[in-house]
Amino acid sequence: MTPQGAEVVVVGAGPIGLAVAAGLRLRGHSVVVVDKQAEGANTSRASVIHARTLELLDRIGVSKRLVELGLKLDDFAIRDGDRRLVPVSFRDLPTDYPFTLMIPQWQTEEILLERLEELGGSVLRPYVATGLSQTADGAEVTLDTGDVIKAQYVVAADGMNSTIRELAGVEMPGDTLQLSFSLVDVRAEGLPAEEVSLSFATAGLLVIAPLPDGSFRLVASVDAAPEHPDLAYAQQLLTARGPKKNSPRVTEVIWGSRFRIHERVADTYRAGRVLLAGDAAHTHSPAGGQGMNLGLRDAVALADALSTALTDGHEAGLDAYARNSRAEAVRVVALAHRLTRLANLPRPVRPLRNAILGLAGKLQRTQDDLAKQLAGFPDR
Repeated sequence: MTPQGAEVVVVGAGPIGLAVAAGLRLRGHSVVVVDKQAEGANTSRASVIHARTLELLDRIGVSKRLVELGLKLDDFAIRDGDRRLVPVSFRDLPTDYPFTLMIPQWQTEEILLERLEELGGSVLRPYVATGLSQTADGAEVTLDTGDVIKAQYVVAADGMNSTIRELAGVEMPGDTLQLSFSLVDVRAEGLPAEEVSLSFATAGLLVIAPLPDGSFRLVASVDAAPEHPDLAYAQQLLTARGPKKNSPRVTEVIWGSRFRIHERVADTYRAGRVLLAGDAAHTHSPAGGQGMNLGLRDAVALADALSTALTDGHEAGLDAYARNSRAEAVRVVALAHRLTRLANLPRPVRPLRNAILGLAGKLQRTQDDLAKQLAGFPDR
């Protein structure tokens, strides 16, 4: 039976919606989470959680479990084949989490769902939010079943094509880059398992990221990405753009997909009783692994702000959330944009780019600044 009301309705049960809901349940608030999928997805694009995100997820009690199941990596590097252009170490970051954590999104979602259920919450599936109305002191969400759920606030965590954002009248301007990307999870021999590498090869960009189960994620910018990449295709990417030492060999393709990059930030993160978070508020290049991290930081900050508004009736924290989280999104989108453009310069100038990067990468300041940017605290 669909609940008729709650303090907050969260639309979307991806990692962002689950984190918002867990944060609210932890503080004793009533939450209804609805999602259009019959069950959580078991494939995903996001696979990294950075230090700042782990710090914030500590507040809802999931960081320890994530670290237990994930793969801790101390190093990141921009490479050209076997040559390190810009080595980056996370070991000296000012945090209790001096590493980047590799863990697939489906597993992150499982941990967040388990935490939500521990706190007495659950997800209603499959329900599609089709209507939204607001008053001065509340909102109503209409589902495809005709049921109506009343709440004081509604959280749009339903992705880039957010129905709630559109119903709230919030625009999300930006661009779709004319770049096609291929994502392939593989098992391979001869690849280093101790770092994430961003290969700026003359042939094109290739990200190589180890995963906890011993597999590797390959992400490449290509002219035309296949819908279902096979072993020969993955091997060709690795041979043309990856390391040469040890002659890496793909032995199995586990899963693959393709996508295009959208660079968009919502005009506002708040429209009356509706608050935006995650991809419903921002979307950008996967360069640097910032997307889900930015959304999870949205989620924890929003749960804090909503709790204060529900408890004390003071909404200044909601406005601060909308302002500060949007400003961070603009910064992160710009960082991802720069990395993507740098990786996809015209082919004739790529050798010159790599020569310049090799010189800049020798500077400790360059390495430290990039480590902090990726970890999520550039000003710390």
